[in-house]
Amino acid sequence: MEKFTTITSPAVPLSTENVDTDQIIPARFLKATTRDGFGENLFRDWRFDKNDNPQTSFPLEDPRFSGEILVAGKNFGCGSSREHAAWAIHDYGFKVVICSFFADIFQNNALNNGLLPLRCSAEFLAKVFAAIELDNQTKIKVDLANQFVEIVATGEKESFEINAYRKECLINGFDNIDYLLSIQSEIEAFEKA
Repeated sequence: MEKFTTITSPAVPLSTENVDTDQIIPARFLKATTRDGFGENLFRDWRFDKNDNPQTSFPLEDPRFSGEILVAGKNFGCGSSREHAAWAIHDYGFKVVICSFFADIFQNNALNNGLLPLRCSAEFLAKVFAAIELDNQTKIKVDLANQFVEIVATGEKESFEINAYRKECLINGFDNIDYLLSIQSEIEAFEKA
């Protein structure tokens, strides 16, 4: 996986609450077993009409919005446990999803696949949405090492929690196997003792 560094980027706002994994990546696109190519069908039924024409009223198709950060409404990633939802978001180019509440399974799938589900307070989330509405290219800074998110234009910050193991894996670009390989000498020393 790619190492997670500090990200400063504009953000794409999706204020809809209770977005489930079937809305993120519809079931009819779950035919592949590798992680590649799912991004093109991210939010497919919202991004395109029945004739496959882009819906420019949807934020991912709206040319005013871009960036590596998706800002989402409360209860993002609910529904089924499909890991493909995290694959699709990451494959599309997002590195962070900011939200006030994530479904547990989605949160774990995201972390397992190099996508940071950054949980902030509802109050701070509202400030992020307001900042994007004021300036659609406003930058959001996510500092994983120091565990804070910042609206760059205003300097408003909020810290966020993340499991120390998950943080280390993201910073180093490790999946679970990579992490075990990184401490192989310690494991071998323990076995000898």
